[in-house]
Amino acid sequence: MTMSRRLILKLTGSALLVGAAGHAFAKPKPQRVLILGGTGFIGPHFVDALTAGGHKISLFNRGKREHEEKPGVEQLLGDRDNDLKSLEGRNWDVVIDNSGYTPKQVELSTGLLKGHAKYYIFISSIAAYGDFKNPPIDEDHALAAIGDMPTDKLTGDNYGALKVLCEGVVEKTYGKHANIIRPTYICGPGDHTDRFTYWPFRVSQGGEMIAPGAPDDPIQFIDVRDLADFVRVCTERHVTGRYNLTVPPRFCTIGKLLDESRRVTGADTKFAWASRDFLLVQKAIDADGWASKEIPIWSPPGGDNPGIALVSSKRAEDKGLKFRSVETTIRDTLAWQKTRPAEKQQLRAGLTPEREAELLSKLRES
Repeated sequence: MTMSRRLILKLTGSALLVGAAGHAFAKPKPQRVLILGGTGFIGPHFVDALTAGGHKISLFNRGKREHEEKPGVEQLLGDRDNDLKSLEGRNWDVVIDNSGYTPKQVELSTGLLKGHAKYYIFISSIAAYGDFKNPPIDEDHALAAIGDMPTDKLTGDNYGALKVLCEGVVEKTYGKHANIIRPTYICGPGDHTDRFTYWPFRVSQGGEMIAPGAPDDPIQFIDVRDLADFVRVCTERHVTGRYNLTVPPRFCTIGKLLDESRRVTGADTKFAWASRDFLLVQKAIDADGWASKEIPIWSPPGGDNPGIALVSSKRAEDKGLKFRSVETTIRDTLAWQKTRPAEKQQLRAGLTPEREAELLSKLRES
């Protein structure tokens, strides 16, 4: 049974609202919030979390994606590279930048908004770290080197380095009023990358499936709604600093994800555990230690970067980050997956049925 807001207040004896992941939200002062982006995967979840708190939202983007019309949300059109006219002469309490990929984009927005917005939240990435040695990896870990990478456009190799440069622009311009959030793999309803979705979806199909490594290998991710709830906490309290956004180290393992998926779906799936060496030989994973398109989320433990799945979230937890259960993320992701059109039912990540059959055959022979 869902409790009404009035009943919650009566039971707690204070003006606290508790979200799905256990977040306690004090009755906030309404904020004027500008979201740079807001119509992709994470943006709509930010809008939902913030409008639930009574905040007024402005979305700035090119208007190329449909967005749900909601009371208290306005649409401002422009282009981060060369057209910020719709932002000129306007004032906000908080800016949430979830679409800054190059330092030029962030220089333009921070330069224009400094003096017109009190507080700036920049959504970065754990890819900003230079390596994942000596875990757990906290927010003071060494950042990626820039080198001679191009800084004017995003390529496959410079994503992390560009995030480092963007962070630097925000912190230089906003100083003690800046907030840097570094998420790991973001998952949950609406995740078009399918990296997390692949695992529970594949388990739901039943039969024998390839499972990477060993059951107790740690994996990390963050439910997009937990990210959005933390952004709301930061917005309402004007939290500053740098924060990793991920479930805690060993909160989940690949074995737990698969077992929970099997329990949730009731499938008869059997797991064929394939070692790192086997997957390397079959070119299903890369030697660099990162997760691959065919084997997403999971990274082989050890090697040169033993902390890839051991990133610390303690600093954010101390400021109010909470986590939904793995079961909840699985259930809600699968429910969303079923609503996708037929052409989206073939996932963008994970093993195809043909490739998995090939690997299973070779695994039996090995």
